[in-house]
Amino acid sequence: MIEAQRNASLLTKIGRHGEALAWDAYTAFFRSMSIDKASDTAASLLRFIGPKTSTHRIARINMQRCFPEAAEPELDRLLGNMWDGFGRLVGEMPHLDKFADPDFFNERVEFIGREKLEQARDNNQPLVIISLHQSNWEIAAAALMQSGLNCHLTYRPANNPLIDARIQSTRADYGVKLMAAKGGEGAKRLIAALKAGESVALMNDQKMNDGVEAPFFGHPSMTAPGPTRLAMRNNYPLLPISVRRLGGVRFRVTIHDPVKLSTNHDKAQAIVDTVGTINQWVESVIREAPEQWFWVHRRWAKDIYRK
Repeated sequence: MIEAQRNASLLTKIGRHGEALAWDAYTAFFRSMSIDKASDTAASLLRFIGPKTSTHRIARINMQRCFPEAAEPELDRLLGNMWDGFGRLVGEMPHLDKFADPDFFNERVEFIGREKLEQARDNNQPLVIISLHQSNWEIAAAALMQSGLNCHLTYRPANNPLIDARIQSTRADYGVKLMAAKGGEGAKRLIAALKAGESVALMNDQKMNDGVEAPFFGHPSMTAPGPTRLAMRNNYPLLPISVRRLGGVRFRVTIHDPVKLSTNHDKAQAIVDTVGTINQWVESVIREAPEQWFWVHRRWAKDIYRK
């Protein structure tokens, strides 16, 4: 029994090191190119490979559910462009350290609403910031750092700790402070950061099985209430941020007006109401550029994807 466990542990270590080597090869390959060339190359690769993967079917089901009126050729076009955009993210990831350079960032990014972050920074006002998996979402993180806001970004650690360390290092190159927000301990750290006058940023566009049910594209959808609860706890502004790719490695980052927090005296219902408002905002951003959202997440119940 003990010997079998040792062998399994050894195989796991070998597998992790192999994955890390593959990650290093991927990083080196795209860093050998300019960021524009890397973005174009990866876009071509994913546009070819993506439709052949099992996740392509999930993306199509999601699109059909959200846009039932769309004809098949239109869905094919949107899905092809989605893979193109995700490929660009893949090619750009190894170059994210470049966004630490204000000149490079200012040349590539149109930053709308920056003053809202700077005002919060100057007033020592903690913010709860939400965003979505759209375009190159890492650019939103870079924008927060460029504003000078003292902000922690939550993330889901990679399954391989060796790769996770590499990803953290890449993000640290452009000033990102990361905080894993999974579980009770993660929630405590988020609350402590806000109490210390620091802001926190979270993605709020994916399914959460133990979340609250709120409409999303007209369908009930389990959604994470964490950002809403954090904002309501001390009446902190709940500020959305979106990223739109303008073509190639050029983007528009928009800091939107704060989400209106529900004043319903029933606290549980107030959370549901506010989560519903967030879903409406996410939906509106997706509708503006459907191909720029990453559609491969299972946003609804499992039986939706068994058809």
